[in-house]
Amino acid sequence: MSDRDIMEYDIVVVGGGPAGLAAAIKIKQLASEAGKEIGVCVLEKGSEIGAHILSGAVMDPRAIDELFPDWRERGAPITVPVSEDRFLFLTESGARQTPNWMLPGCFQNHGNYVISLASVVRWLGEQAEALGVEIYPGFAAAEILYDDQGAVKGVATGNMGVGRDGKPSANFQPGSSCTADTRCSRRARGHLGKQLIAHFRLDEGRDPQTYGIGLKELWEIEPARHQPGLAVHTAGWPLDSHTYGGSFLYHMDANQVAVGFVVGLGYSNPYLSPYEEFQRYKSHPAIRHFFEGGKRIAYGARVITAGGLQSLPKLVFPGGALLGCEAGFLNASRIKGSHAAIKSGMLAAGAAVDALAGDRQHDELSAYPAAFADSWLHDELHRARNFKPAMGKGLYLGSLLVGIDQVVFRGKAPWTMHNTRPDHEKLKPAAECEPIVYPKPDGVVTFDRLSSVFISSTNHEENQPIHLTLKDASVPVAVNLSRFAGPEQRYCPAGVYEFVKGEDGADRLQINSQNCVHCKTCDIKDPTQNIVWVTPEGGGGPNYPNM
Repeated sequence: MSDRDIMEYDIVVVGGGPAGLAAAIKIKQLASEAGKEIGVCVLEKGSEIGAHILSGAVMDPRAIDELFPDWRERGAPITVPVSEDRFLFLTESGARQTPNWMLPGCFQNHGNYVISLASVVRWLGEQAEALGVEIYPGFAAAEILYDDQGAVKGVATGNMGVGRDGKPSANFQPGSSCTADTRCSRRARGHLGKQLIAHFRLDEGRDPQTYGIGLKELWEIEPARHQPGLAVHTAGWPLDSHTYGGSFLYHMDANQVAVGFVVGLGYSNPYLSPYEEFQRYKSHPAIRHFFEGGKRIAYGARVITAGGLQSLPKLVFPGGALLGCEAGFLNASRIKGSHAAIKSGMLAAGAAVDALAGDRQHDELSAYPAAFADSWLHDELHRARNFKPAMGKGLYLGSLLVGIDQVVFRGKAPWTMHNTRPDHEKLKPAAECEPIVYPKPDGVVTFDRLSSVFISSTNHEENQPIHLTLKDASVPVAVNLSRFAGPEQRYCPAGVYEFVKGEDGADRLQINSQNCVHCKTCDIKDPTQNIVWVTPEGGGGPNYPNM
């Protein structure tokens, strides 16, 4: 600790996404209105703001309207209104479109915008810096710092230049300590957020959190096939009726299309590969025609926190708060989280500024969860609370239950359904499941993992400790491979894990950590919870252009 630089601020935000930047911006706005100066810094592990941001995305502008009522005049990259909604139920060879008058309100996007969330986040970063927020990209918060009373007093960034053997190399640089009166953490399944939730038991009494993996590609398509603002969603094939998931296909500007596939990580068949399901989806006749003659530009993957209101942990702890996807504010029924993340950041910011003004900065920010409970965001998530538990019952029964909940009761049904088990417990032994044979990629519309990782611009300093750690090195072969047919080689969307034969003919798990796109799927879905994702050197990982 004595070798580390110490940087002191009033508030430290971990993660430069929409929630963290909205919190930083709102703090500065409130401070300016009060004629006060509040020091705020944002630590971002990506090489730049937006480098690790991946989302669909169709954005509800409600929260950005509140943060910057003049966002249009400021030139925010939110320019393509949704022009048409299509919801398709797919079979292997056919597609049936649901009439728009039958769609629940959660699937209707009038007034929303097709965006690149990475571009929006970069714009938010510019607004934050103009207000005096200090942003440090390439600095990964690697350690939580506690004071003598057990409250969080700050974070330490990771050391740079540590060799693969764990010892300092010639390029070694110690990390810095960032201390503050208030800390805010946001990022789905964040390394530090996971520790905070466990340390302070923030999830006690809540439903187990559930997740999905979202895989996305950005394409430039033929102008004749492009319809700016078209939003297409599908359910059904290629997933079976017992597996939660679906797709999105959003027409942006400049002949670009964002296409993605979400698979709930509560699936049971260890032979299922979310990546291959995504590639197979693009081959459907109702979808493939969009991409023929086009060019794939980018690829990425990220987990989404989808448990909903019943799975939200306690939002505050001594010394800080959880924001955005770290807490789980995504509205899974709408497939939208950016507006919720921004709003959560604004709510936390108000509570933090009040605490600083009243010299209550060392107390829990109880005003934050109270403000959330009184907000439109709470009302929205309350109306969506039954969506994910209902869809966990399968496509057909789930769709019926969602229809009753959303159309008949408009989200105000006199009951609340619950998630009962975490995702990693739902995987069945391989002996109880049918293997899935996936077609080989054609290199035109469908592709292999490694070519996909290449266009994610993922890079890590090779001579550093592997950031995908194992609690017990014997478990992958003794348990995962023998009982579950090695699911890590299929659920990873980047080819990080593979089982290979050693010189003695025995199986061993090889971890290709250089490929990691920081999606966090392994940390969630590993059936033995033996894999622990820890932060690599700051600046490593994917470098998404406008995902």
